[in-house]
Amino acid sequence: MPRIYAISNQKGGVGKTTTAVNLASGLAMEDQSVLLIDLDPQGNGSSGVGHPKSQVSAGIADVLLGFRELREVLVTTDIDGMHLAPATRELVGLEVELVDADNREFRLRDALREQAQDYDYVIMDCPPSLGMLTVNALAAADGVIIPLQAEYYAMEGLSELLRATNQIRKGGLNRDLERSGILLTMVDRRN
Repeated sequence: MPRIYAISNQKGGVGKTTTAVNLASGLAMEDQSVLLIDLDPQGNGSSGVGHPKSQVSAGIADVLLGFRELREVLVTTDIDGMHLAPATRELVGLEVELVDADNREFRLRDALREQAQDYDYVIMDCPPSLGMLTVNALAAADGVIIPLQAEYYAMEGLSELLRATNQIRKGGLNRDLERSGILLTMVDRRN
C-alpha cells in the first residue's frame, strides 16, 4: 500500500502546489514510484509537470464522477517513476455535481484503494478551500502536510484546517488521518 499525503491549506498562495510538485519529484528522483494527483481546479500542478489542463482530455474529475478508472487517466511525466492524475476544466464544477452523489466523500479513497498499489507514494495537491475536493483528499490520506506561509495572517487559516482535520477524524470519514507536519514556506529570514 502506498503512503498517501494531502497537501492542504484553505488559504491560497501558500505554496501547496510547489510543495506537492517538489515533494513528488524529489521522491521519484530517490527511486520511489509516485503518483501526483492534481485536485486543484487551477491545474498548476498538472502544468508544472508538463500537462496543462487545456491539453488533457481526461483527468481526476472523470474518476471522481465515475466516468473512468484511475489508471485510464494517468499520464507519464518527464521524471522517471512519477505519474500524474491531471486536473481538467471539469474540476471547476465538480463540487456542485457531487452535492447529491452517493458516497461523495469517499470517491477518491475508493479509486486509490483499487488502483494505487503500484506506487510507494501518492501526493495530492488540494485546492485552496475546505470543499468536497479537499474532503475527498483528507478522507483518502494517511497524512496531511500543511504548507504555512511564514506570516501572521496565515495562522488564522491554520486553525480552520486543524479544526477540519479533527472533524474528518472524529466524524468517521478517516479516523486514521495524521497531521504529518506543518511546512513553513516563503520564509524571509530578515523578518
